[in-house]
Amino acid sequence: MDHAELNMEQVLKRDIPWETYMTTKLITGTGLQLLRRYDNKSESQRAVLLDDDGPAYVRVFITILRDIFKEETVEYVLALIDEMLTANPKRARLFHDKFLASEDIYEPFLRLLWKGNWFIQEKSCKILTMVVSGRQENQEGVTSNGEASNSKKQLTTTDDVLKGLVEWLCSQLKKPSHPSRAIPTAINCLATLLKEPMVRSLFVQADGVKLLIPLILPASTQQSMQLLYETCLCLWLLSFYEPAIEYLATSRALARLIEVVKGSTKEKVVRVAVLTLRNLLPKGTFGSQMVDLGLPQIVQSLKAQAWSDEDLLEALNQLEDGLRDNIKKMSSFDKYKQEVLLGHLDWSPMHKDPIFWRENITKFEENDFQILRVLITILDTSRDPRALAVDCFDLSQFIQYHPAGRVIVTDLKAKDRVMKLMNHENAEVTKNALLCIQRLFLGAKYASFLQV
Repeated sequence: MDHAELNMEQVLKRDIPWETYMTTKLITGTGLQLLRRYDNKSESQRAVLLDDDGPAYVRVFITILRDIFKEETVEYVLALIDEMLTANPKRARLFHDKFLASEDIYEPFLRLLWKGNWFIQEKSCKILTMVVSGRQENQEGVTSNGEASNSKKQLTTTDDVLKGLVEWLCSQLKKPSHPSRAIPTAINCLATLLKEPMVRSLFVQADGVKLLIPLILPASTQQSMQLLYETCLCLWLLSFYEPAIEYLATSRALARLIEVVKGSTKEKVVRVAVLTLRNLLPKGTFGSQMVDLGLPQIVQSLKAQAWSDEDLLEALNQLEDGLRDNIKKMSSFDKYKQEVLLGHLDWSPMHKDPIFWRENITKFEENDFQILRVLITILDTSRDPRALAVDCFDLSQFIQYHPAGRVIVTDLKAKDRVMKLMNHENAEVTKNALLCIQRLFLGAKYASFLQV
């Protein structure tokens, strides 16, 4: 059978010849006795055994993984450990019991990450993640970091484990060992491990952040929804770490997160994406980028929906307040640009302010006259008379204040669009369309004489 497609149920049905292993001295008589009591028992019976002799069982399992290399046996023991930790994650503490102070609790799993088949790799990764995350802060020293107090043997340190895990997880994101399970497994473990400051540092050093960005995609199935949620959770954890934020600033992460917030209906996905955006808002140029990408309007729309999660509602309020403050701090041209990009043109003071046009006229040249092109597009797409009137007026201002205004506006095919609006039913629109056409025909030399 293909080992990649093995499942827990099949593996746990195996009958392992423990007596043979005792005969060849690969397990002890005590180990055999413990295994006989544990094998083929119900979950409740096993729970009692683990409550009574948990550390002893952990030692037997680690010894088998260290000394026995037969694949079927290794798979079976990994399945037992996975089952025991999944049923009660707090059992990870058993691995850090003083009874195991001289045992290298990490080494077998770290080795199997690279040497086993997919079932072995997946279980080793999951178990290592749970065990290393289950240590208590005061257990960094003796039991899992350096030399045991009663032994000269060098043990695998926590740092070794975290480095090994990050290396393996990044390798899976780059080149998955399993077509459908490798990436979800890697992201699931990362979502736990990135709570550790050291893992954040290692992950950024390994250039891992860029491996997450392609996974921020609209989700259609339950599995892809969970993957999206856990990927966003990874980004949220990284948003507390400055070097990761610097990378996110130069990637497409922000635009993708906003798309997730805009299009997702799953509350937990929206919550973690909004919390990430809230963390990024005060950093660098994220605030102005969010405004450019239309996040203020998206937040307003989200606030109008019936969410039950109080953390989400609070985060939306904080995000809205932060974006509002950001807009206040933006330069007058940033505000103008935002108004144009959103198509929300109104008679705000800057439109008729000669100083605004004189100081900012060269900024209209940015990105191949992006703002001017959007203004011309609005003439075709908007049904709002106020927006059309302001638009025509702004084009007339550009013609007046830019040295090549007439030529540029003509080249961008604005003339015919404006002329159509001279017959508009709204008097304000026709007045400003006429002004624009007059400036277009008269040129800058005479345009300043026209009445505004």
